[in-house]
Amino acid sequence: KRVGVFATRSPFRPNSMGLSCVKLEVVEDSKNGKVLVVSGGDLADNTPIYDIKPYLPYVDSIPEASGGFSEEHKNDFLDVEIQDRLKDSLTEQQIENITELLSLDPRPSYQNDEDRIYGLAFEDMQIKFKYQAEKIIVCDIIRG
Repeated sequence: KRVGVFATRSPFRPNSMGLSCVKLEVVEDSKNGKVLVVSGGDLADNTPIYDIKPYLPYVDSIPEASGGFSEEHKNDFLDVEIQDRLKDSLTEQQIENITELLSLDPRPSYQNDEDRIYGLAFEDMQIKFKYQAEKIIVCDIIRG
């Protein structure tokens, strides 16, 4: 199953939360739902854990750990098409950066509407794009 960049452990996230590598010991049922018991975190006592991301063998080096679903999808990238009229206002480096960023599919994983226009802030621009036919198409770039 494809997931967006915000559903992964990408270090390029719009928040200042720290990342710790922990071991999932067990998943327990409780009256409030599932409880994940982890060990090995470099956290102070009572530090809340807001989000758990998969272990990525190519990011962390823990030889005995397994990568789970992340290994199957580590090379999943989307093709990105930027219309020529939009490329004229960009540097080569900006084109490369926008293409790389959008190839990671920043849409929420539950969104698959080919008519929807998505937006992404990048540098001083709002990048407007849509997902059609298994690729990302940049529709507009708004400066400022």
